[in-house]
Amino acid sequence: ELTSTEFNLLWFMASHPNQVFSRDQLLENVWGFSEYVDPSTVTVHIRRLREKIEPDASKPTWLLTVWGVGYKFAPQ
Repeated sequence: ELTSTEFNLLWFMASHPNQVFSRDQLLENVWGFSEYVDPSTVTVHIRRLREKIEPDASKPTWLLTVWGVGYKFAPQ
């Protein structure tokens, strides 16, 4: 089961496959704001989402980190 924020994050990223989003862009588009939230919030939500949907969260295949840029959803 996903929390509403996890679902919204997955929905947003899956709606834009292979597009890389920074933490700030995800905060703006999923949370609706970015000024008062620590960007590490995105990192925590990505980690929890990976634990729930990835076959092996330590080797993600769907929610990928693009080092130095952000995250992307890579459809199979």
